[in-house]
Amino acid sequence: MERSNRTPMLGIPALGLVTILSLGACAGADPASTAASQTANSNWESVLAAAKGQTVDLWMYGGDPQGNAYIDNVLAPAAAKLDVTLRRVPITDTKDALNRILAEQQAGRTDGSVDLVWVNGNNFSTGQQAKAWACDWVQTLPNARFLNPTDPLLVKDFGVLTGGCEAPWHKAQFTLVYDSAKLSDPPSTFAELFAWARKHPGRFTYPAPPDFTGSVFVREALYSASGGVENVPSTFSQSDYDRLTPALYSTLQGLKSSLWRGGSTYPRDQAELDKLYAGGQVDFSMTYGPATLTSLVDKGALPATTKVLTLDEGTVGNASFLGLAANAADSAGAKVVANLAMSPEQQAAKADPQVWGQFTVLDVSLLSPADRALFEALPASKVVPPYEVLARNANPELNSGWVGPLDAGWRREVLGAG
Repeated sequence: MERSNRTPMLGIPALGLVTILSLGACAGADPASTAASQTANSNWESVLAAAKGQTVDLWMYGGDPQGNAYIDNVLAPAAAKLDVTLRRVPITDTKDALNRILAEQQAGRTDGSVDLVWVNGNNFSTGQQAKAWACDWVQTLPNARFLNPTDPLLVKDFGVLTGGCEAPWHKAQFTLVYDSAKLSDPPSTFAELFAWARKHPGRFTYPAPPDFTGSVFVREALYSASGGVENVPSTFSQSDYDRLTPALYSTLQGLKSSLWRGGSTYPRDQAELDKLYAGGQVDFSMTYGPATLTSLVDKGALPATTKVLTLDEGTVGNASFLGLAANAADSAGAKVVANLAMSPEQQAAKADPQVWGQFTVLDVSLLSPADRALFEALPASKVVPPYEVLARNANPELNSGWVGPLDAGWRREVLGAG
């Protein structure tokens, strides 16, 4: 990887990590550590000063009403108190933001129109290769001291070292849900799920890759068809692809005729699948953002009898990040927003299912009692179990190099099959 000379802990060198964790430390620290903390504080004060009056353009998927409302009604007002204007730029695909960055870089623009991007996975990897992201800045954020530097979901993004090039924002866990009013004995493994679908034709389907949710479903199916996550190398190679995917595509081809509408068509995305599920046309839905299920059920958008399907082998988990464009016009303001978004107050607000319902990236054990209380006060969900339960036996995301070939292979071998 292009950052192999950096440490795998959010790109924070050992001394830098100690410096960050020492911010706000109690009296008694050695003089060198104290001096380092004072320097870090002074540097951050300079960032705050430079950020005043800046307008930060955050490019993010615009199809999530709760996410949009959180930015507009919670995060943006908090940024305004720091004299930073946060402007949400809705997009349909993260690639749109990445392509804009790359086009402006090619044109020689150093005052790019993209500041922050909600990003992870293949888009982050592609941007890294093209030097689209600013790096070595996450460790300078004061709230980085609340991150666990060995958390695998934060150290790597789809197998690519994050290297201080994107600020952790929230965690996610791939989750299937079912209507408990219709299923009294739901499946407990992926193999049982596929068997259930074959036994109940037309009652199951999944979004078509390259939709994000459909794509991760195919990766889950790869783990299952390969006999377990331990049998699939994280790093992509053509030989591994050629060896493992025949069983995957055979499984999905065999399932096709049992899907909704006989597999002649697939939902475009999760939102379309949710509508089929809510309308009683299928008995399952799926999401990579399970914390939002609580609000969807409360609002009547999903059946009140919706339950999370807990699978014995676990499911894939990952994290989302805020990437800073290398040519951002308002980089100081972007850093202030990223730090604010990582604060205990914002992380707790965002975790509230009535606000957005996203799992925190913070290590709550590192927080003060008052900040821990913010998370302890969050309402329990009748639908979604705690993150610790959802993430039990969590499977790692495959390296981003797998994503494109698997999606293309699905379209060729499954969608295109007779």
